[in-house]
Amino acid sequence: MVKQLKEETRNKMEKSLEALRHEFAQIRTGRASPALLDTIRVEYYGTMVPISHIASVSAPEARLLVIQPWDRGMLPAIEKAILGSDLGITPSNDGTVIRLSIPSLTEERRRELVRVVRRLAEDARVAVRNIRREAVERLRKAQKEGTLSEDESRRAQKEVQDITDEYITKVEEALAQKEAEILEE
Repeated sequence: MVKQLKEETRNKMEKSLEALRHEFAQIRTGRASPALLDTIRVEYYGTMVPISHIASVSAPEARLLVIQPWDRGMLPAIEKAILGSDLGITPSNDGTVIRLSIPSLTEERRRELVRVVRRLAEDARVAVRNIRREAVERLRKAQKEGTLSEDESRRAQKEVQDITDEYITKVEEALAQKEAEILEE
């Protein structure tokens, strides 16, 4: 029971960390990243699909994204979807590819983005702590029911705390990396 609980706890915390990394990928820094386009959907034969499903997206330079649709007829639809998004970037269409030039961030915008990533990291830390709390409650309940001795419960709670500390550290590392990326010129 303890081993299964620790595994469940670790898996849930890993999902929280992955969710945080996914959120971080959506935040636009001064650097071009194909992940910026993950949330933008394009109508493709009556279905809304991500740009990455109908085109190749590459970042040949630090501040440039190139979108090359597999079907050239999709260029106007992709361009329209980008213009309608909250990216704030105007696409440049040359008939074969769409280029997105990522502008530099202002100092004020960088500080604002740092606040946003810190809030997201705090939400992830809270999620990890909530997962720990659930695991500890389950251990205490098992102890009360008599399926777990007090020593086993205490040892398992310490192991759950160690897993929690590990994931809090991973959240801090992801935050530091994203902050550095945002503050980089």
